[in-house]
Amino acid sequence: MWSSGAGQLLGENAHTSARPSPISGRATALTRLFSIGLAHVQHILSQGVSTVPIMTAPLQPSFDDLGTPLPDVTFCVVDLETTGTGDNAQITEIGAIKVCGGHVEGEFQTLVRPSGPIPASVQVLTGITDAMVRPAPPLDAVLPSWSEFSRGTVLVAHNARFDVSFLKRAYAEHDYSWENPAVVDTLALARSVLPRDEIRNYKLGTLSQLFRTTTTPSHRALADARATVDVLHGLIERVGNLGVTTLEDLLEMTHRVPRVRRRRRVWAKGLPEGPGVYWFCLDKPAPSPPEVLYVGTSVNIRRRVSQYFTASETRRRMDEMVRVATGVQARECSTRLEAGVRELRLIDAHQPRYNRRSRRQGSVWWVTLTDEAHPRPSVVQQAHRDSQPPWGPFTSRRAATRAAIVLAEAFGLRQCSGSLSRHPDGCPLAEMGRCSAPCLNPATDYSAIVDRTRTAMTSDVRDLTDRLAERIAHLSDAERFEEAAEYTEDAREVLRATRRRARLASLASCPQIVAARREAAFWEIHVVRHGRLVGAGRCRTGADPMPTIDAICATAESVAPPPAGLPACTVEEAELVASWFEEPGVRLVDITGEWSWPAHCWMATEELAVRVAASHHPGDDEGGETDREDCQSRPELATV
Repeated sequence: MWSSGAGQLLGENAHTSARPSPISGRATALTRLFSIGLAHVQHILSQGVSTVPIMTAPLQPSFDDLGTPLPDVTFCVVDLETTGTGDNAQITEIGAIKVCGGHVEGEFQTLVRPSGPIPASVQVLTGITDAMVRPAPPLDAVLPSWSEFSRGTVLVAHNARFDVSFLKRAYAEHDYSWENPAVVDTLALARSVLPRDEIRNYKLGTLSQLFRTTTTPSHRALADARATVDVLHGLIERVGNLGVTTLEDLLEMTHRVPRVRRRRRVWAKGLPEGPGVYWFCLDKPAPSPPEVLYVGTSVNIRRRVSQYFTASETRRRMDEMVRVATGVQARECSTRLEAGVRELRLIDAHQPRYNRRSRRQGSVWWVTLTDEAHPRPSVVQQAHRDSQPPWGPFTSRRAATRAAIVLAEAFGLRQCSGSLSRHPDGCPLAEMGRCSAPCLNPATDYSAIVDRTRTAMTSDVRDLTDRLAERIAHLSDAERFEEAAEYTEDAREVLRATRRRARLASLASCPQIVAARREAAFWEIHVVRHGRLVGAGRCRTGADPMPTIDAICATAESVAPPPAGLPACTVEEAELVASWFEEPGVRLVDITGEWSWPAHCWMATEELAVRVAASHHPGDDEGGETDREDCQSRPELATV
């Protein structure tokens, strides 16, 4: 693991400060690091969430976010007549109309000579006879002109799967490359838009009557294509009030989605297109506030919320949530980290019933040493003793209890409760050699045992690792492999606990850290105090950064120092902030205090395996190549 203070992290530009406000001494170091622009400060308040001052800057949506507006889309409405529906059926007529913005830009129609006769039933249905197609060009002569006509357009057809399958097969048979154009199926669109009580079926002729098309379908390619154009325009008019303004929205409407959910897609229309947090709510009778049903976060709020009303959302509980909800609200954030923190705080404050993750942020367990003459491990939920730094956190009481037992047995801490006078004859653990038994041996230097234990809990796990490795090797030598595997997993959990504590404690010990990370044309700036995010902003590069940094720090939330080793927020929030600090490209701007990890607060799994192998052969150098090869060759160490 690594050990570094602020100076080592920042190199020659680093400095530490013990002053209450570190703003005034940053200009030189900051200008060497980067240049960022000035933005305006505003305070954002939300129910159940601590105020986080944020710096806003105009967000420029990408073309992918905007989509393709329907008036700019060129549709190629096509209809085919064929000799049948089987794999051996062939095209007899192609009819197509190219439209854009409601205006016809061109028409395409041609008969196609098939290689065989047309069945009589098909001739009766379409009116296309063998005599009519005899002088017509074959398909290989038609495809070049058709390919040129339809290139770069969005194909539209009624029951598009039928027409597109014939076109794909024709392209494949004649060595043409199919470019996978977007396809709009008016049959699927009509099924999604038109309820059954309005129309008896979704045939083209029935839709033609509903929308009063200028051309009546007649099972001829061009006439049916003209009727499909009018049907397409009628359907687009119907979905306009649902917020369908782009090609991507129109394609999404062709998927089967319950109509109740589909109608609520307008909720996403007025939401911001930047990063932030959103929540679905259920209105309650006054004076009760709305119930928060679900909280989420996204880099593009509008796009993410709109997906809840489409076929891409397949989770049953989300479908139920959308049906129950009466609205959705959102809060735009300046950075993704701020959005993630706001999400955690909203979930912690409201406990939404449809959120599964992060609802029990306060349900973590710690291991501490009791404050008595002969301390023993104690599993607690509220670690507030300054003199006994907490060890953990653990996600369950069972995991914390097991870690406490492993720690106590490794160093010989007593595990019995009550005073020593209650155990004048010792206990079973003392008989098994897993307790130093100060009740039987008053001369035992129990304070040294406690000091070694506290060192392993807070800063150095090497002594603990040696003891754990010796225990694993002993179980393995005794061929108690299942116990060795279980103890190995316990050892890994114990080592992770010390590392996790060091990560949180190092961040919580700093009264203030200001850091930035470049994201496209902006710098994302965050102010963290005792592990809690108190300010965030986005600034353009290229201008004097000092007024921006000063504004964020001046308006940031005040945080009282927490108990030693604990952050001034939930553990999950502090670990989210720590993960952002560890991302590539993050630069420290200013730091009050020292942000560092102990050099030996964690031991890699491979190093634990080496120490186990060395315990099998005490005469060998535990860091030598012989031990490493022996460790890799033993199957019982594979779990390590």
